[in-house]
Amino acid sequence: VQLVESGGGLVQAGGSLRLSCTVSTESSRTKHMGWFRQAPGKQREFVAAITETRKTYYPDSVKGRFTISRDNAENTLYLQMNRLKPEDTAVYYCAATDLPGINLGIPENYQLWGQGTQVTVSS
Repeated sequence: VQLVESGGGLVQAGGSLRLSCTVSTESSRTKHMGWFRQAPGKQREFVAAITETRKTYYPDSVKGRFTISRDNAENTLYLQMNRLKPEDTAVYYCAATDLPGINLGIPENYQLWGQGTQVTVSS
C-alpha cells in the first residue's frame, strides 16, 4: 500500500490550498488517516485526523481553518486549508493506521506514510 500526496505549492497568506493523498490500493491498514507537517528544524506536527467513521480531530492551531475529509470510493484523503498563514509553511505528510484505540495525534501510531508535499505560504 502506497500513499501519494499532491496539491502543495506556493500561496499568499490568506489563501487556500487543497491537498490530496491517494492510496494505491484499498486496504484495512488505512482505517484511520491523518495529516502531519514538518517545518525545517522542527518536529513532525499533527494537523488533522479522520477515523473510519469520519470522526475528525484537529489541533487548536488549525481548527476552523483546515478540514480533513476522505472519499473511500476514490481511495483518497483530502486536506482543505483556508486562511493560510506563513507559519503553516512545511512539508505535509499523509499517514494511515489500523491500530485500535490510539491517539491519532501521535505520528508514531501510524504505520504508513506518504513522501510529503511542500506547502509554502508567503507573507
